[in-house]
Amino acid sequence: MNKFKFWIKIRDSFWFTPTVYGAFSIISVVVFHLIDEMILTDLEHRLPEILFIEEEIAKGLYTSLVTAILTMTTISFSVIMVVLTTYSSQFSPRTLQDFMQSKVTHHVLGVFSFGFIFALGNLVLLGMHDTMVGPILMSIIAIVCLAFFIYFIHHASKWLQVSSLIQFIHVDSVKVIQNYSNKKDFGEYETWDEEEVKNITERSTHELLSKHSGYIQKIEWSMLVKWAKEKETVIVLKQEIGNYVTKGLPILSVNEKIPVEQLETIEEWIIIGNERTDLEDIEFNIQKLVEIAVKAVSPSINDPDTAIDCINRIGSILSDLGKHYKNVGFLTDQEGQLRLIKRVKTFEDYLYKSFYQIVYYGKEDVSVCYGILEILYKIALSNNEELKRKVWAFHYYIVNSIAWDSLEEYDRRHLESMYDKLKQACGK
Repeated sequence: MNKFKFWIKIRDSFWFTPTVYGAFSIISVVVFHLIDEMILTDLEHRLPEILFIEEEIAKGLYTSLVTAILTMTTISFSVIMVVLTTYSSQFSPRTLQDFMQSKVTHHVLGVFSFGFIFALGNLVLLGMHDTMVGPILMSIIAIVCLAFFIYFIHHASKWLQVSSLIQFIHVDSVKVIQNYSNKKDFGEYETWDEEEVKNITERSTHELLSKHSGYIQKIEWSMLVKWAKEKETVIVLKQEIGNYVTKGLPILSVNEKIPVEQLETIEEWIIIGNERTDLEDIEFNIQKLVEIAVKAVSPSINDPDTAIDCINRIGSILSDLGKHYKNVGFLTDQEGQLRLIKRVKTFEDYLYKSFYQIVYYGKEDVSVCYGILEILYKIALSNNEELKRKVWAFHYYIVNSIAWDSLEEYDRRHLESMYDKLKQACGK
């Protein structure tokens, strides 16, 4: 299995971290039991008797703490299920993975697993003699488990707040955008000689087909460029990160001189999984915020303020994206030779995907319409002239969706004032 794909499964699973803690707990039980035996054998008459704990007392301590830690673990799992149910029903099913990949959740369950196994292991190994190290350590571990349990309740209650979830998605999106500007070991170009591109595309007849259905989660650009350089060819990529591909769908093509069999060697650098991930897919993060906003304006929830918060966060993401965005469709090796042609999402695509569902479901809510116009104004205000032109071209889609004739006077005046600001920001 590809290392990245395995890491994705580990990141989104609840079992891996507790398993590691559990294994370490078993090792700790054996080690400290041997230390206990050594102390009792060599230092029994040199240490004060108050440090030694009778077997019955130790057994009672271990038994009580096994029950207590198991109870805390059960309550924690119940809280986790409440959070996941809330996310799925009120926010978006796509946001489940945000909570599931939270390191705090994983480590809390890991600490509980450690404490439970440590107490149970010491209870099993408890012999017909007094003990010393085990009960002392168990008392410390019990206090640590209690502290983690209290913190987890605080952590879960914070995650249940929609504002915290929106903030997390926003911060995660900023990290993805910042990765766009990281230094790479290949060249990036927005334009290339059209005649050369046409000739390459026409000669690229050997295709790599998808062996199974799923979402493209990650593409190893460096490895693809390196492979194309070794084969002295150009890869024509036909899919983008985040696209859903069906079995047998062409993913890429190369020059007819390259045998189809050799294409299988590069299949591991295009990761296809059952779910979309937010590691390199900024559109997926925007989709989460859109779904939260759409549910917020639905009649069953009727929470326009949450929708406006989502719109503001989307606008902040788009503003950051506008500063780092490059319409890169051509990758070259270090010698400047064209090695990969890929599809790109334009900034207009991101604008449309960010607002079309919110406009459709929230166009009758004046506050939502005002929020969209206001965030377009802020995007235009904080970006260059090219982005301003794109925002101005897109704003007609928003404005034409508003039923101006049916608005009350104060509503119309409110929207028109923001529309004037947008015009001024775009230089119109």
